[in-house]
Amino acid sequence: MENEDSLRFRQQLLLIDENLMAEDVAALKFLCTDLLPFRKLESVKSAVDIFQLLMAEEYLNEEDTFLLAELLYRIKCHSLLKKLGYTKEKVQECLHKKGRVSLYRQMLYELSENITNEMLKDIIFLLQNHLPKRHITLSALELLILLEKQSLLTGDNVQMLEEVCMTVSPDLLEIINCYKRAKVSLPQQENLLQVKESSPSRTGDKQVFTFPQETLMESVGSNINDNKAANLTHGFSEVNLELPREFSNVESKSKNMTSYKMDGPHRGFCLIINNVKFDKSLQERKGSCKDAGELERVFTWLGLDVKTYTDLTSQQIKALMQTWKRLQDHKDRDCFICCILSHGESGAIYGKDEELVSIRMIMSHFTAKQCPQLADKPKLFFIQACQGKEIQCPVYVEADARIPDLPCMQQNISPSESIPEEADFLLGMATIDGYVSFRHVQQGAWYIQALCSKLQLLVPRGEDILSILTEVNEDVGRRVDRLGTKKQMPQPAYTLRRKFIFPIPRDPPPSQQY
Repeated sequence: MENEDSLRFRQQLLLIDENLMAEDVAALKFLCTDLLPFRKLESVKSAVDIFQLLMAEEYLNEEDTFLLAELLYRIKCHSLLKKLGYTKEKVQECLHKKGRVSLYRQMLYELSENITNEMLKDIIFLLQNHLPKRHITLSALELLILLEKQSLLTGDNVQMLEEVCMTVSPDLLEIINCYKRAKVSLPQQENLLQVKESSPSRTGDKQVFTFPQETLMESVGSNINDNKAANLTHGFSEVNLELPREFSNVESKSKNMTSYKMDGPHRGFCLIINNVKFDKSLQERKGSCKDAGELERVFTWLGLDVKTYTDLTSQQIKALMQTWKRLQDHKDRDCFICCILSHGESGAIYGKDEELVSIRMIMSHFTAKQCPQLADKPKLFFIQACQGKEIQCPVYVEADARIPDLPCMQQNISPSESIPEEADFLLGMATIDGYVSFRHVQQGAWYIQALCSKLQLLVPRGEDILSILTEVNEDVGRRVDRLGTKKQMPQPAYTLRRKFIFPIPRDPPPSQQY
């Protein structure tokens, strides 16, 4: 029995490793700097290496996984907490007693998350005399580690960091000031403080960080819909800080923002991944080619350059995302859209090889750090796939989920946990978490057909994308299968900061052209 528990525990660790990207591993290494021998951390290549070190130092075992849960929480991989039996809320409750990541380390990590590529270049220039003479490319975390190695940066001495931040971006200084005030207030409880994931709110080209009084480090969730705000931005701390008035006014200013700029030389790229046939037990997705064709026609009409890919394996999907995130042509385009049609489970879609690919991982390729050419630009993802177990369906309606009786290790993940926790993303899901979505074998999926129909109807009226998706919800919500027993409700999650409005095309909609 003990061996079985150990095996299951290690299997969960492997699953977590598979869902972490290179930048996540780098963040874990950084947060473990005060806990593990630095010499050993330098040789780390994967999350599994970190797990081995934590187990060797008796920080991690099958009975006590809290430190790993805290680390995943700190780097905002909330969906993976369920693999350890935790939720985001449960971790928050336990941090006061069990938290091990120091306030100093949290502050440095928050700072690195908010340093843009341009800021980083300026900081490296200012610190040139303190850096290796040979030309190397540094990330923000690597730069901070270098400064620590040279004792230019410690928990008790952040003067050089303050001077650099004051020169490059005074707004960053508030993160350090919050740390200093909290350190003075609770010098003996540094490891017990809870720190919120912070993200910048942009006003023009300037980044402004807000820290509401009930939080130590809080993000501005400007224009995030109220239903999702609780999931996308949770603030919590036991430290009350008095902050400058200009920081508390940022959110009200951001509410006055209008629409995303959509008048560039090119509208943008639209990727369509259409998985119809699968290698093993998953059923062929009949009717999906109609959906893909309809999406291609509608988004071409809206001015996007559409690229369609059919029957991709999980590795091919990941490689495709890597290719598109590196594309320099994004810089001349207004937005980016990706549509994925496949079978799915909670928080993931299937490749042709019937291996799951995390929706969060797909979307995270297009964050400002991963794809700077799309920074500040809207990024829309539409997913036609089940997000739960299949149910018995009539002959003319199929469900986009795994066929019955096949085991699945996925646990429920809500759309708000799949979406990257930074601005300018929208995730449109065909169904709410835990439920199937329906596709007519001849007429196509309810969600995709409603989406295409409403885009053609409402874009010419000047409606924004959230208003259009509300109409899509209403349309799909009224549909039932031919026996009147099966229904479906789509669910959007978003961190858009402005209205997203497609320019009205000159040509009539595709539905009126035939």
